[in-house]
Amino acid sequence: MRVDPTYLSSLTGALNQSSSAINNLTSELSSGLSIQSLQDNPVAVAQSTLLASQIEQADTFVQSAAGVGSRLQVADSTLGDVVTQINQALSLAVQGNNGTQNASNNASIAQALSGILTEVVSLANTSYQGQYLFSGSQGSVQPFTLNTAAVPPTATYAGDTNVQTVEVPGGQKLPINLPGSSVFGSGTTGIVGALSQLIGDISSGASTASLTTDTAALTTALGQLSDQRQTLDSSLSRLNSASTFAQTSESQLVVTQGTLVSANPEEVATQLSSAETQHQALLSVISNLGNQEDLFQLMR
Repeated sequence: MRVDPTYLSSLTGALNQSSSAINNLTSELSSGLSIQSLQDNPVAVAQSTLLASQIEQADTFVQSAAGVGSRLQVADSTLGDVVTQINQALSLAVQGNNGTQNASNNASIAQALSGILTEVVSLANTSYQGQYLFSGSQGSVQPFTLNTAAVPPTATYAGDTNVQTVEVPGGQKLPINLPGSSVFGSGTTGIVGALSQLIGDISSGASTASLTTDTAALTTALGQLSDQRQTLDSSLSRLNSASTFAQTSESQLVVTQGTLVSANPEEVATQLSSAETQHQALLSVISNLGNQEDLFQLMR
């Protein structure tokens, strides 16, 4: 039986296309992806690549924000402990300024205040993951040194005044550290300076007016610390909000990317069944043309 070569060539081409379609649909069904190569859909591949980059950026920020947030929480907790210590010092200052204290009582109060100063300096030297929290940008440098040999004891600051920031999505920069000198002071300034002055005046039996001035100075220093703490709390709150937004955005981007490249299993299964039916029909047509040997001879 003679077969039109053009017809035979058309059947062969259709059979090859059918086989290719079955292979592609089988790959889609097994992988769950509608795009197997760049040639399948260059535009979708480009969009998916862009989405992947945005997802990575969002995830990087979320991970970074978690670490920064933990650092801010430790700093805030530390400042809370300092506030407790200063309130105790203010109570002792009032006790030492009631006009009924003798030298022995004053010595006891001064000793208690010295203990508070030591604790405050210890808190000011708090570190997190090997980095000091209150040394400015010099995380490896212990910020404060307490000279207990001095009368009264004096704390000095060795860090810098640099404020570090973190950039949140949208470009806003949030401060994430407090230089120790702006929180605790140094030498005769700030909390450590006010405590030192109070210790010295109580030890020497200074006048009520001097002790009143010392108490007022310590109260002012405590207010300044609270203001600095509020700055950190604000950064922590805004950082958490930005992180939540980034997580939400990341989830939405993942869904969008999935929709872009994911295959519809039911739809693909239907297409695969149709392709297999068409393939079998083509094989049946070719089979009816004669046995395989005759067919191969005709194809030459």
